[in-house]
Amino acid sequence: MNKKHFVSIAIAAALTIGSFPAMGTTANATSVEDLKKKQGEVSSQKDKINSEINKKKSEINENIDKQQDIKAKIAEFDAKIRDTENKIAEKAKEIDETNAEIDQLKKEIKELETKIKERNELLKERARAIQEKGGSANYLDVLLGAESFGDFINRVSAVNTIVSADKKIMDEQKRDQEELEKKQKEVETKLAELEDDKAGLETLKQDLNSEKAQKAELFKQLEKQQASLEKEKVNLEKESSELAKMEQQIGGEIQAEQARLAELARQREIEKKRQAEAAAKKAAAQKATTSSSSGGSSASASASASVPVSSGAWTRPASGAITTEYGWDNLNGESRFHYGTDIAARGSVPIVAAADGYVIKSHYSSSYGNVVYITHSINGKTFTTVYAHMSSALVSSGQPIDKGQQIGYMGDTGYSFGQHLHFELHEGSWNGSKSNSVNPRKYINL
Repeated sequence: MNKKHFVSIAIAAALTIGSFPAMGTTANATSVEDLKKKQGEVSSQKDKINSEINKKKSEINENIDKQQDIKAKIAEFDAKIRDTENKIAEKAKEIDETNAEIDQLKKEIKELETKIKERNELLKERARAIQEKGGSANYLDVLLGAESFGDFINRVSAVNTIVSADKKIMDEQKRDQEELEKKQKEVETKLAELEDDKAGLETLKQDLNSEKAQKAELFKQLEKQQASLEKEKVNLEKESSELAKMEQQIGGEIQAEQARLAELARQREIEKKRQAEAAAKKAAAQKATTSSSSGGSSASASASASVPVSSGAWTRPASGAITTEYGWDNLNGESRFHYGTDIAARGSVPIVAAADGYVIKSHYSSSYGNVVYITHSINGKTFTTVYAHMSSALVSSGQPIDKGQQIGYMGDTGYSFGQHLHFELHEGSWNGSKSNSVNPRKYINL
């Protein structure tokens, strides 16, 4: 959400609320509609902010879920790392045991090498003895040299024992050499496998620590993000609270304005009745005067006739001739800008309101003489009309006025040169520089 946009709406709403004066320069039905419109804008903005708050809450909950998932993942990594460390310790223990086994095997190998060496020497001696005595023939001489059959049997047994012993020595020699080679190969293979397993576990531990560090960094980022989301949510809740107060304030203004308008409507009815009674009395008096007058009475009655009320939002403010138009003209030989239209007529000439509205001010001015200011709201736009140089005014400040309702009589008060109505029309409020003035003919058929 754009905070600048919110602030601009809030300020505009606050200024609008504070712009209604005590006597109601724009205090009419439109002002109530404006207040309701502003209240609707504030309510809509509050709904948008509440929607943003709900979105932030959802994002916070989602962030918390992610943090819980990451915590669980980190716990899993911790368990895997501990398990891997245990396995590494086990492999290290096995490697130590294997190294101890290798050390023991080295001792056995050394002993076996000694035995082999001794056997080799023995076999060499046998071989030399056989070579020196003529090989197997010597064994035959031993047998044939027996003195008796029993001696022969003994000699045969002795020869067999010697031959068997030599064969046994050779078999043991071969077996011990094969066993030595086998043990060396097995231990070396086992040690290589253990070293590979340990290296793999060390790599796995490094990978697990790396992934754990990444998860921990992500967890920190999520914590920062959550803090930011919480701060944004608090700010949005504050804005929503301010808008709720503003909405309530505007609601109170609407109620107060409606009550004031109801009271003004009541006063308006009372004023209508009073004016009707006054008009009836005046008509009766004029009728009596006319009936007792001579031949010139017809022209006087014509001059005093009521102003015809046009259809539409606007009507002519007085009967008579246009003597000065809106714009540049000459007054006593000097060029000036005339901000209104002058209507002149003789006799008792009534002046009426050019449109429905409320009297802003009715007083005497050294320049305007007896002058009345009326504010109007037409098609959602504010206008101000000015009626100057009247002989007298029949309305007072704060009074509601209908289009065509009489507000006074044409006169020659203030800075004026002959009886006339100086009529001004402003798009917006009246100001001393008359910057909002427009030609009345833009809206009124004069």
